[in-house]
Amino acid sequence: MRKPGIQPKLFKVMKGYSKAQFAKDVVSGIIVAIIALPLSIALALASGVGPEQGIYTAIVAGFLISFFGGSRVQIAGPTAAFATIVAGIVARNGMEGLIAATIIAGILLILMGVCRLGSLIKFIPYTITTGFTAGIAVTIVIGQLKDFLGLSYPAGTTAVETIEKIEAVAANIGTINFQAVIVGAACLAILIVWPYINKTIPGSLVAVIAGILMVKILHMQVNTIGDLYTISSSLPAFHVPHLTLDIIRNEFSDGFTIAILAAIESLLSCVVADGMINSRHDSNMELVAQGIGNIGSALFGGIPATGAIARTAANIKNGGRTPIAGMVHALVLLVVLVVLMPYAALIPMPTIAAILFMVAYNMCGWRNFVILVRRAPISDVVVLVATFVLTVVFDLVVAIEVGMLFACVLFMKQMSDESNIRGWVYDPDQYDPEHALEMRTVPQQVRVYEITGPLFFGVADRIAQITLKSFTKCLIIRMRGVPAVDATAMQAMEALLETCKKKGVRLILSHVNEQPYRMMEKGGFVDRLGRENFCQHIDDALALAETVIAAEAELTV
Repeated sequence: MRKPGIQPKLFKVMKGYSKAQFAKDVVSGIIVAIIALPLSIALALASGVGPEQGIYTAIVAGFLISFFGGSRVQIAGPTAAFATIVAGIVARNGMEGLIAATIIAGILLILMGVCRLGSLIKFIPYTITTGFTAGIAVTIVIGQLKDFLGLSYPAGTTAVETIEKIEAVAANIGTINFQAVIVGAACLAILIVWPYINKTIPGSLVAVIAGILMVKILHMQVNTIGDLYTISSSLPAFHVPHLTLDIIRNEFSDGFTIAILAAIESLLSCVVADGMINSRHDSNMELVAQGIGNIGSALFGGIPATGAIARTAANIKNGGRTPIAGMVHALVLLVVLVVLMPYAALIPMPTIAAILFMVAYNMCGWRNFVILVRRAPISDVVVLVATFVLTVVFDLVVAIEVGMLFACVLFMKQMSDESNIRGWVYDPDQYDPEHALEMRTVPQQVRVYEITGPLFFGVADRIAQITLKSFTKCLIIRMRGVPAVDATAMQAMEALLETCKKKGVRLILSHVNEQPYRMMEKGGFVDRLGRENFCQHIDDALALAETVIAAEAELTV
Protein backbone atom coordinates (compact mmCIF):
# COMPACT_ATOMS: atom_id res chain seq x y z
CA MET A 1 0.00 0.00 0.00
CA ARG A 2 1.38 3.38 -1.01
CA LYS A 3 2.01 5.82 1.82
CA PRO A 4 0.15 9.14 1.57
CA GLY A 5 2.33 12.11 0.63
CA ILE A 6 3.14 14.80 3.16
CA GLN A 7 0.95 17.90 3.02
CA PRO A 8 0.97 21.17 4.98
CA LYS A 9 -1.59 21.15 7.79
CA LEU A 10 -2.90 24.52 6.55
CA PHE A 11 -4.35 22.90 3.42
CA LYS A 12 -6.11 20.26 5.49
CA VAL A 13 -7.67 22.51 8.14
CA MET A 14 -9.05 25.06 5.69
CA LYS A 15 -11.90 22.70 4.83
CA GLY A 16 -14.83 24.01 6.79
CA TYR A 17 -12.88 27.00 8.12
CA SER A 18 -15.30 29.49 9.69
CA LYS A 19 -15.36 33.25 10.23
CA ALA A 20 -15.59 32.66 13.98
CA GLN A 21 -12.36 30.64 13.96
CA PHE A 22 -10.71 33.25 11.75
CA ALA A 23 -11.52 35.92 14.35
CA LYS A 24 -10.04 33.75 17.13
CA ASP A 25 -6.90 33.07 15.08
CA VAL A 26 -6.40 36.80 14.40
CA VAL A 27 -6.77 37.73 18.08
CA SER A 28 -4.45 34.92 19.14
CA GLY A 29 -1.88 35.91 16.49
CA ILE A 30 -1.84 39.52 17.75
CA ILE A 31 -1.39 38.41 21.37
CA VAL A 32 1.39 35.98 20.49
CA ALA A 33 3.14 38.71 18.48
CA ILE A 34 3.11 40.96 21.57
CA ILE A 35 4.67 38.11 23.56
CA ALA A 36 7.21 37.33 20.84
CA LEU A 37 8.41 40.93 20.37
CA PRO A 38 10.57 41.36 23.50
CA LEU A 39 11.62 37.70 23.42
CA SER A 40 12.80 37.94 19.81
CA ILE A 41 14.87 41.03 20.61
CA ALA A 42 16.32 39.48 23.77
CA LEU A 43 17.21 36.20 22.09
CA ALA A 44 18.82 38.01 19.16
CA LEU A 45 21.06 39.96 21.54
CA ALA A 46 21.90 36.77 23.44
CA SER A 47 22.87 35.25 20.08
CA GLY A 48 25.38 38.02 19.38
CA VAL A 49 23.41 39.67 16.54
CA GLY A 50 21.40 42.86 16.22
CA PRO A 51 17.91 43.18 17.77
CA GLU A 52 16.15 43.55 14.42
CA GLN A 53 17.51 40.17 13.30
CA GLY A 54 15.45 38.48 15.98
CA ILE A 55 12.37 40.18 14.53
CA TYR A 56 13.39 39.17 10.99
CA THR A 57 13.56 35.56 12.18
CA ALA A 58 10.14 35.65 13.84
CA ILE A 59 8.61 37.24 10.73
CA VAL A 60 10.13 35.13 7.96
CA ALA A 61 10.59 31.77 9.69
CA GLY A 62 7.40 32.24 11.73
CA PHE A 63 5.32 32.78 8.58
CA LEU A 64 6.91 30.03 6.49
CA ILE A 65 6.81 27.39 9.23
CA SER A 66 3.15 28.13 9.95
CA PHE A 67 2.30 28.05 6.23
CA PHE A 68 4.12 24.80 5.44
CA GLY A 69 4.03 23.21 8.90
CA GLY A 70 2.66 19.86 10.01
CA SER A 71 1.04 21.25 13.16
CA ARG A 72 -2.19 23.19 13.50
CA VAL A 73 -0.90 25.56 16.18
CA GLN A 74 2.91 25.65 16.10
CA ILE A 75 4.47 29.10 16.56
CA ALA A 76 8.08 29.35 15.42
CA GLY A 77 10.83 31.88 15.87
CA PRO A 78 14.16 32.35 17.63
CA THR A 79 14.49 30.27 20.79
CA ALA A 80 16.87 30.14 23.72
CA ALA A 81 18.19 26.73 22.68
CA PHE A 82 20.06 28.31 19.77
CA ALA A 83 21.45 31.33 21.60
CA THR A 84 24.81 29.93 22.67
CA ILE A 85 25.33 28.02 19.41
CA VAL A 86 24.58 31.08 17.27
CA ALA A 87 26.75 33.34 19.44
CA GLY A 88 29.68 30.95 19.02
CA ILE A 89 29.27 30.73 15.24
CA VAL A 90 28.99 34.51 14.87
CA ALA A 91 32.06 35.06 17.06
CA ARG A 92 34.12 32.58 15.03
CA ASN A 93 32.90 33.05 11.48
CA GLY A 94 30.67 36.11 11.41
CA MET A 95 27.21 36.40 9.85
CA GLU A 96 28.31 34.73 6.61
CA GLY A 97 29.26 31.63 8.57
CA LEU A 98 25.94 31.69 10.44
CA ILE A 99 23.98 32.05 7.18
CA ALA A 100 25.84 29.10 5.68
CA ALA A 101 25.26 26.93 8.76
CA THR A 102 21.55 27.85 8.86
CA ILE A 103 21.05 27.04 5.17
CA ILE A 104 22.85 23.71 5.63
CA ALA A 105 20.58 23.00 8.60
CA GLY A 106 17.53 23.88 6.51
CA ILE A 107 18.55 21.52 3.73
CA LEU A 108 19.20 18.72 6.23
CA LEU A 109 15.80 19.27 7.85
CA ILE A 110 14.05 19.10 4.49
CA LEU A 111 15.89 15.88 3.64
CA MET A 112 14.95 14.43 7.03
CA GLY A 113 11.29 15.19 6.37
CA VAL A 114 11.29 13.93 2.78
CA CYS A 115 13.00 10.72 3.92
CA ARG A 116 10.34 10.37 6.65
CA LEU A 117 12.78 10.47 9.55
CA GLY A 118 10.44 12.41 11.81
CA SER A 119 9.77 9.38 13.99
CA LEU A 120 13.50 8.79 14.57
CA ILE A 121 13.67 11.77 16.92
CA LYS A 122 12.07 9.54 19.55
CA PHE A 123 15.39 7.66 19.74
CA ILE A 124 17.04 10.69 21.38
CA PRO A 125 16.99 9.68 25.07
CA TYR A 126 15.02 11.85 27.49
CA THR A 127 18.12 12.11 29.69
CA ILE A 128 20.04 13.78 26.85
CA THR A 129 17.31 16.32 26.03
CA THR A 130 16.89 17.11 29.73
CA GLY A 131 20.65 17.42 30.22
CA PHE A 132 21.40 19.73 27.31
CA THR A 133 18.27 21.83 27.93
CA ALA A 134 19.36 22.46 31.52
CA GLY A 135 22.90 23.12 30.30
CA ILE A 136 21.70 25.68 27.75
CA ALA A 137 19.70 27.42 30.48
CA VAL A 138 22.82 27.71 32.64
CA THR A 139 24.89 29.09 29.74
CA ILE A 140 22.21 31.71 29.04
CA VAL A 141 22.26 32.86 32.66
CA ILE A 142 26.06 33.05 32.68
CA GLY A 143 26.04 34.96 29.40
CA GLN A 144 23.67 37.60 30.80
CA LEU A 145 25.52 38.28 34.08
CA LYS A 146 27.57 41.04 32.44
CA ASP A 147 24.53 43.08 31.40
CA PHE A 148 22.52 42.33 34.54
CA LEU A 149 25.39 43.52 36.77
CA GLY A 150 26.39 46.35 34.42
CA LEU A 151 30.00 45.15 34.26
CA SER A 152 32.64 46.81 32.09
CA TYR A 153 35.28 44.71 30.38
CA PRO A 154 38.65 46.12 29.29
CA ALA A 155 39.37 46.28 25.56
CA GLY A 156 40.54 42.98 24.11
CA THR A 157 38.64 40.79 26.56
CA THR A 158 37.58 37.53 24.89
CA ALA A 159 34.40 36.05 26.33
CA VAL A 160 32.85 33.69 23.78
CA GLU A 161 32.91 30.32 25.55
CA THR A 162 31.02 29.84 28.81
CA ILE A 163 34.16 29.30 30.86
CA GLU A 164 35.65 32.49 29.39
CA LYS A 165 32.51 34.38 30.39
CA ILE A 166 32.77 33.11 33.96
CA GLU A 167 36.42 34.14 34.12
CA ALA A 168 35.61 37.59 32.68
CA VAL A 169 32.81 38.16 35.22
CA ALA A 170 35.07 37.11 38.09
CA ALA A 171 37.94 39.30 36.87
CA ASN A 172 35.76 42.41 36.43
CA ILE A 173 33.29 42.05 39.28
CA GLY A 174 34.73 45.22 40.77
CA THR A 175 33.15 47.27 37.95
CA ILE A 176 29.60 46.37 39.00
CA ASN A 177 27.00 49.07 38.28
CA PHE A 178 24.47 49.03 41.11
CA GLN A 179 22.02 51.14 39.13
CA ALA A 180 21.98 48.41 36.49
CA VAL A 181 21.41 45.81 39.21
CA ILE A 182 18.44 47.82 40.54
CA VAL A 183 16.86 48.04 37.07
CA GLY A 184 17.49 44.37 36.37
CA ALA A 185 16.19 43.25 39.79
CA ALA A 186 13.06 45.39 39.45
CA CYS A 187 12.32 43.95 35.99
CA LEU A 188 13.00 40.42 37.21
CA ALA A 189 10.58 40.96 40.10
CA ILE A 190 7.91 42.14 37.64
CA LEU A 191 8.45 39.06 35.48
CA ILE A 192 8.00 36.80 38.51
CA VAL A 193 5.02 38.56 40.09
CA TRP A 194 3.07 39.83 37.06
CA PRO A 195 1.55 36.47 35.98
CA TYR A 196 -0.21 36.34 39.36
CA ILE A 197 -1.69 39.80 38.72
CA ASN A 198 -2.68 39.64 35.05
CA LYS A 199 -2.43 36.69 32.65
CA THR A 200 -3.56 38.61 29.57
CA ILE A 201 -0.77 41.18 29.21
CA PRO A 202 2.68 39.55 28.85
CA GLY A 203 4.99 40.18 31.80
CA SER A 204 7.93 40.72 29.46
CA LEU A 205 6.16 43.68 27.83
CA VAL A 206 5.41 45.19 31.24
CA ALA A 207 9.04 44.70 32.30
CA VAL A 208 10.28 46.43 29.14
CA ILE A 209 8.04 49.44 29.72
CA ALA A 210 9.02 49.60 33.41
CA GLY A 211 12.71 49.39 32.56
CA ILE A 212 12.47 52.21 30.02
CA LEU A 213 10.56 54.42 32.47
CA MET A 214 13.05 53.77 35.29
CA VAL A 215 16.01 54.78 33.13
CA LYS A 216 14.31 57.84 31.60
CA ILE A 217 12.50 59.25 34.63
CA LEU A 218 15.14 58.45 37.25
CA HIS A 219 18.04 59.27 34.87
CA MET A 220 19.83 56.06 35.75
CA GLN A 221 23.21 55.46 34.15
CA VAL A 222 22.44 52.15 32.49
CA ASN A 223 23.34 50.88 29.02
CA THR A 224 20.41 50.56 26.62
CA ILE A 225 20.14 48.67 23.35
CA GLY A 226 20.65 51.96 21.50
CA ASP A 227 23.96 52.53 23.33
CA LEU A 228 25.38 49.26 22.06
CA TYR A 229 23.60 48.54 18.77
CA THR A 230 22.42 50.39 15.70
CA ILE A 231 18.67 49.96 15.41
CA SER A 232 17.13 49.45 11.97
CA SER A 233 13.44 49.50 11.13
CA SER A 234 13.98 48.59 7.49
CA LEU A 235 12.34 45.52 6.00
CA PRO A 236 14.45 42.36 5.84
CA ALA A 237 16.47 42.37 2.61
CA PHE A 238 16.99 39.29 0.48
CA HIS A 239 20.63 38.24 0.44
CA VAL A 240 22.14 35.22 -1.29
CA PRO A 241 25.38 34.25 0.48
CA HIS A 242 28.54 33.30 -1.35
CA LEU A 243 28.89 29.62 -0.52
CA THR A 244 32.09 27.83 -1.35
CA LEU A 245 33.08 24.24 -0.75
CA ASP A 246 35.42 25.34 2.06
CA ILE A 247 32.63 27.31 3.80
CA ILE A 248 30.22 24.39 3.49
CA ARG A 249 32.82 21.97 4.84
CA ASN A 250 33.70 24.26 7.76
CA GLU A 251 30.07 24.95 8.68
CA PHE A 252 28.60 21.49 8.12
CA SER A 253 29.12 20.46 11.76
CA ASP A 254 27.35 23.59 13.03
CA GLY A 255 24.59 23.13 10.47
CA PHE A 256 24.09 19.53 11.54
CA THR A 257 23.84 20.59 15.19
CA ILE A 258 21.29 23.29 14.36
CA ALA A 259 19.25 20.79 12.32
CA ILE A 260 19.17 18.17 15.07
CA LEU A 261 18.31 20.72 17.75
CA ALA A 262 15.61 22.32 15.57
CA ALA A 263 14.11 18.91 14.87
CA ILE A 264 14.09 17.90 18.54
CA GLU A 265 12.67 21.15 19.85
CA SER A 266 10.05 21.62 17.13
CA LEU A 267 8.74 18.06 17.40
CA LEU A 268 8.69 18.24 21.19
CA SER A 269 6.66 21.43 20.88
CA CYS A 270 4.28 19.68 18.47
CA VAL A 271 3.80 16.79 20.90
CA VAL A 272 3.00 19.20 23.75
CA ALA A 273 0.56 21.07 21.48
CA ASP A 274 -1.12 17.82 20.41
CA GLY A 275 -1.86 17.03 24.03
CA MET A 276 -3.38 20.47 24.60
CA ILE A 277 -5.77 20.41 21.62
CA ASN A 278 -6.26 16.63 21.23
CA SER A 279 -4.81 16.67 17.73
CA ARG A 280 -2.02 14.94 15.85
CA HIS A 281 0.79 16.58 13.94
CA ASP A 282 2.65 15.37 10.85
CA SER A 283 6.25 15.13 12.01
CA ASN A 284 7.71 14.75 8.51
CA MET A 285 5.85 17.78 7.13
CA GLU A 286 6.93 19.73 10.20
CA LEU A 287 10.59 18.93 9.51
CA VAL A 288 10.22 20.08 5.90
CA ALA A 289 8.61 23.30 7.13
CA GLN A 290 11.41 23.84 9.65
CA GLY A 291 13.91 23.46 6.82
CA ILE A 292 12.07 25.92 4.57
CA GLY A 293 11.69 28.39 7.45
CA ASN A 294 15.36 28.29 8.38
CA ILE A 295 16.52 28.73 4.79
CA GLY A 296 14.11 31.65 4.41
CA SER A 297 15.31 33.19 7.67
CA ALA A 298 18.96 32.95 6.59
CA LEU A 299 18.27 34.49 3.17
CA PHE A 300 16.53 37.47 4.80
CA GLY A 301 19.13 38.18 7.47
CA GLY A 302 17.65 36.16 10.31
CA ILE A 303 19.02 33.48 12.63
CA PRO A 304 18.02 29.83 13.18
CA ALA A 305 14.43 29.23 14.24
CA THR A 306 12.35 26.38 15.58
CA GLY A 307 9.01 25.74 17.24
CA ALA A 308 8.70 27.65 20.52
CA ILE A 309 6.80 25.74 23.20
CA ALA A 310 5.88 28.81 25.28
CA ARG A 311 4.58 30.81 22.30
CA THR A 312 2.74 27.76 20.94
CA ALA A 313 1.04 27.24 24.31
CA ALA A 314 0.08 30.92 24.40
CA ASN A 315 -1.44 30.56 20.93
CA ILE A 316 -3.56 27.63 22.07
CA LYS A 317 -4.71 29.33 25.28
CA ASN A 318 -5.86 32.37 23.31
CA GLY A 319 -7.99 30.40 20.87
CA GLY A 320 -5.62 29.79 17.94
CA ARG A 321 -6.45 26.50 16.24
CA THR A 322 -5.06 26.80 12.71
CA PRO A 323 -1.80 27.94 11.07
CA ILE A 324 -3.54 31.24 10.27
CA ALA A 325 -2.74 32.38 13.84
CA GLY A 326 1.00 31.84 13.30
CA MET A 327 0.88 33.69 10.00
CA VAL A 328 -0.97 36.62 11.62
CA HIS A 329 1.65 36.70 14.39
CA ALA A 330 4.36 37.11 11.74
CA LEU A 331 2.48 39.87 9.89
CA VAL A 332 1.85 41.80 13.11
CA LEU A 333 5.57 41.67 13.90
CA LEU A 334 6.25 43.01 10.41
CA VAL A 335 4.09 46.06 11.18
CA VAL A 336 5.80 46.48 14.56
CA LEU A 337 9.22 46.33 12.88
CA VAL A 338 8.37 49.22 10.58
CA VAL A 339 6.48 51.39 13.08
CA LEU A 340 7.86 50.73 16.56
CA MET A 341 11.37 49.31 16.09
CA PRO A 342 13.18 52.64 16.75
CA TYR A 343 11.76 52.61 20.28
CA ALA A 344 13.63 49.37 20.98
CA ALA A 345 16.75 51.51 21.38
CA LEU A 346 15.34 52.68 24.73
CA ILE A 347 15.22 49.21 26.30
CA PRO A 348 17.83 48.84 29.10
CA MET A 349 20.24 45.94 28.80
CA PRO A 350 19.54 44.75 32.40
CA THR A 351 15.89 44.38 31.35
CA ILE A 352 16.94 42.15 28.48
CA ALA A 353 19.06 40.14 30.91
CA ALA A 354 16.11 39.76 33.30
CA ILE A 355 13.88 38.51 30.48
CA LEU A 356 16.49 35.95 29.50
CA PHE A 357 16.89 34.86 33.13
CA MET A 358 13.18 33.99 33.14
CA VAL A 359 13.48 32.27 29.77
CA ALA A 360 16.33 30.18 31.15
CA TYR A 361 14.39 29.31 34.30
CA ASN A 362 11.30 28.28 32.34
CA MET A 363 13.28 26.07 29.96
CA CYS A 364 15.70 24.46 32.43
CA GLY A 365 13.29 21.82 33.76
CA TRP A 366 15.14 21.61 37.06
CA ARG A 367 12.35 19.60 38.68
CA ASN A 368 12.63 16.88 36.06
CA PHE A 369 16.41 17.02 36.42
CA VAL A 370 16.21 16.44 40.18
CA ILE A 371 13.65 13.65 39.80
CA LEU A 372 15.88 11.85 37.31
CA VAL A 373 18.91 12.15 39.57
CA ARG A 374 16.95 10.72 42.51
CA ARG A 375 14.97 7.96 40.81
CA ALA A 376 16.61 6.99 37.51
CA PRO A 377 19.10 4.11 37.17
CA ILE A 378 22.72 5.08 37.62
CA SER A 379 23.39 4.66 33.89
CA ASP A 380 20.73 7.26 33.03
CA VAL A 381 22.08 9.63 35.67
CA VAL A 382 25.56 9.33 34.13
CA VAL A 383 24.18 10.30 30.70
CA LEU A 384 22.15 13.16 32.19
CA VAL A 385 24.98 14.70 34.20
CA ALA A 386 27.57 14.18 31.45
CA THR A 387 25.37 15.91 28.86
CA PHE A 388 24.65 18.78 31.24
CA VAL A 389 28.29 19.34 32.21
CA LEU A 390 29.59 19.07 28.65
CA THR A 391 26.97 21.56 27.41
CA VAL A 392 28.15 24.11 29.97
CA VAL A 393 31.89 23.45 29.82
CA PHE A 394 32.25 22.80 26.08
CA ASP A 395 29.32 23.13 23.70
CA LEU A 396 26.15 21.42 22.54
CA VAL A 397 27.89 19.50 19.73
CA VAL A 398 30.23 17.74 22.14
CA ALA A 399 27.42 17.23 24.66
CA ILE A 400 25.08 15.50 22.20
CA GLU A 401 27.85 13.39 20.65
CA VAL A 402 29.24 12.19 23.98
CA GLY A 403 25.76 11.90 25.51
CA MET A 404 24.56 9.66 22.68
CA LEU A 405 27.77 7.62 22.89
CA PHE A 406 27.31 7.13 26.64
CA ALA A 407 23.63 6.30 26.19
CA CYS A 408 24.35 3.70 23.50
CA VAL A 409 27.22 2.07 25.40
CA LEU A 410 25.28 1.94 28.67
CA PHE A 411 22.19 0.62 26.89
CA MET A 412 24.27 -2.15 25.34
CA LYS A 413 25.68 -2.92 28.78
CA GLN A 414 22.15 -3.22 30.15
CA MET A 415 21.12 -5.49 27.26
CA SER A 416 24.26 -7.53 27.82
CA ASP A 417 23.34 -7.97 31.49
CA GLU A 418 19.84 -9.08 30.48
CA SER A 419 21.11 -11.62 27.95
CA ASN A 420 21.90 -15.04 29.36
CA ILE A 421 23.10 -18.42 28.10
CA ARG A 422 22.57 -21.25 30.55
CA GLY A 423 22.69 -24.98 30.32
CA TRP A 424 19.91 -27.18 31.60
CA VAL A 425 20.52 -28.80 34.98
CA TYR A 426 20.73 -32.60 34.91
CA ASP A 427 21.26 -33.18 38.63
CA PRO A 428 18.03 -34.57 40.19
CA ASP A 429 19.07 -33.07 43.54
CA GLN A 430 18.44 -29.60 42.02
CA TYR A 431 14.85 -30.46 41.05
CA ASP A 432 12.60 -27.41 41.51
CA PRO A 433 8.93 -28.25 42.27
CA GLU A 434 7.79 -24.81 41.08
CA HIS A 435 8.99 -25.64 37.57
CA ALA A 436 7.97 -29.29 37.50
CA LEU A 437 5.93 -28.84 34.33
CA GLU A 438 9.03 -27.55 32.56
CA MET A 439 11.17 -30.53 33.50
CA ARG A 440 12.17 -32.74 30.58
CA THR A 441 13.80 -36.17 30.32
CA VAL A 442 17.06 -35.60 28.50
CA PRO A 443 19.41 -38.40 27.43
CA GLN A 444 22.95 -38.13 28.77
CA GLN A 445 24.35 -37.69 25.24
CA VAL A 446 22.25 -34.55 24.73
CA ARG A 447 23.16 -31.13 26.04
CA VAL A 448 20.57 -28.35 26.12
CA TYR A 449 21.34 -24.66 26.39
CA GLU A 450 18.75 -21.89 26.61
CA ILE A 451 19.51 -18.35 25.41
CA THR A 452 17.48 -15.36 26.58
CA GLY A 453 17.81 -11.74 25.44
CA PRO A 454 19.16 -10.24 22.21
CA LEU A 455 22.27 -11.85 20.74
CA PHE A 456 24.51 -8.99 19.66
CA PHE A 457 28.20 -8.20 19.65
CA GLY A 458 28.14 -7.36 23.35
CA VAL A 459 27.26 -10.95 24.32
CA ALA A 460 28.38 -12.93 21.27
CA ASP A 461 31.47 -14.16 23.14
CA ARG A 462 29.24 -16.09 25.54
CA ILE A 463 28.33 -18.52 22.76
CA ALA A 464 31.91 -19.72 22.94
CA GLN A 465 31.25 -20.72 26.57
CA ILE A 466 28.93 -23.51 25.43
CA THR A 467 30.77 -26.72 26.28
CA LEU A 468 30.53 -30.21 24.81
CA LYS A 469 31.34 -33.39 26.71
CA SER A 470 33.26 -36.25 25.13
CA PHE A 471 30.06 -38.33 25.09
CA THR A 472 27.85 -35.53 23.69
CA LYS A 473 26.08 -36.51 20.48
CA CYS A 474 23.50 -33.71 20.16
CA LEU A 475 23.54 -30.05 21.19
CA ILE A 476 20.15 -28.32 21.43
CA ILE A 477 19.99 -24.53 21.68
CA ARG A 478 16.60 -23.21 22.77
CA MET A 479 16.14 -19.71 21.32
CA ARG A 480 12.55 -18.80 22.20
CA GLY A 481 13.83 -15.88 24.33
CA VAL A 482 16.04 -14.40 21.58
CA PRO A 483 14.22 -11.53 19.78
CA ALA A 484 17.13 -10.55 17.53
CA VAL A 485 20.68 -11.42 16.48
CA ASP A 486 23.36 -9.39 14.71
CA ALA A 487 26.25 -10.22 12.41
CA THR A 488 28.75 -10.73 15.25
CA ALA A 489 26.45 -13.20 16.97
CA MET A 490 25.95 -15.03 13.68
CA GLN A 491 29.72 -15.32 13.30
CA ALA A 492 29.86 -16.93 16.76
CA MET A 493 27.05 -19.31 15.76
CA GLU A 494 29.00 -20.25 12.63
CA ALA A 495 32.05 -21.03 14.78
CA LEU A 496 29.89 -23.16 17.09
CA LEU A 497 28.52 -25.08 14.08
CA GLU A 498 32.06 -25.78 12.85
CA THR A 499 33.08 -27.01 16.30
CA CYS A 500 30.07 -29.33 16.39
CA LYS A 501 30.89 -30.73 12.96
CA LYS A 502 34.52 -31.40 13.93
CA LYS A 503 33.41 -33.26 17.07
CA GLY A 504 30.61 -35.14 15.34
CA VAL A 505 27.88 -33.40 17.35
CA ARG A 506 24.46 -32.74 15.82
CA LEU A 507 23.40 -29.08 16.36
CA ILE A 508 19.64 -28.53 16.73
CA LEU A 509 17.92 -25.18 17.19
CA SER A 510 14.57 -24.86 18.93
CA HIS A 511 11.98 -22.09 18.51
CA VAL A 512 14.01 -19.64 16.42
CA ASN A 513 12.09 -16.34 16.22
CA GLU A 514 11.40 -14.43 13.00
CA GLN A 515 14.29 -11.92 12.95
CA PRO A 516 17.00 -14.44 13.93
CA TYR A 517 15.69 -16.90 11.33
CA ARG A 518 15.77 -14.24 8.61
CA MET A 519 19.38 -13.42 9.53
CA MET A 520 20.33 -17.10 9.47
CA GLU A 521 18.60 -17.68 6.15
CA LYS A 522 20.09 -14.61 4.52
CA GLY A 523 23.60 -15.60 5.56
CA GLY A 524 23.21 -19.22 4.40
CA PHE A 525 23.39 -20.59 7.96
CA VAL A 526 20.03 -22.37 7.57
CA ASP A 527 21.28 -24.38 4.61
CA ARG A 528 24.63 -25.18 6.24
CA LEU A 529 22.94 -26.40 9.41
CA GLY A 530 20.11 -28.11 7.54
CA ARG A 531 16.47 -27.07 7.70
CA GLU A 532 15.59 -30.36 9.36
CA ASN A 533 17.56 -29.19 12.41
CA PHE A 534 15.20 -26.27 13.07
CA CYS A 535 12.39 -27.30 15.41
CA GLN A 536 9.31 -25.37 16.45
CA HIS A 537 9.26 -26.65 20.04
CA ILE A 538 11.75 -27.98 22.57
CA ASP A 539 9.89 -31.30 22.70
CA ASP A 540 10.33 -31.65 18.94
CA ALA A 541 14.04 -30.91 19.34
CA LEU A 542 14.40 -33.52 22.10
CA ALA A 543 12.52 -36.09 20.00
CA LEU A 544 14.84 -35.39 17.05
CA ALA A 545 17.90 -35.76 19.31
CA GLU A 546 16.63 -39.13 20.60
CA THR A 547 16.09 -40.28 17.03
CA VAL A 548 19.67 -39.28 16.11
CA ILE A 549 21.12 -41.07 19.13
CA ALA A 550 19.04 -44.17 18.46
CA ALA A 551 20.17 -44.23 14.82
CA GLU A 552 23.83 -43.95 15.84
CA ALA A 553 23.36 -46.72 18.40
CA GLU A 554 22.00 -49.06 15.71
CA LEU A 555 25.02 -48.35 13.51
CA THR A 556 27.44 -49.27 16.28
CA VAL A 557 25.73 -52.60 17.00
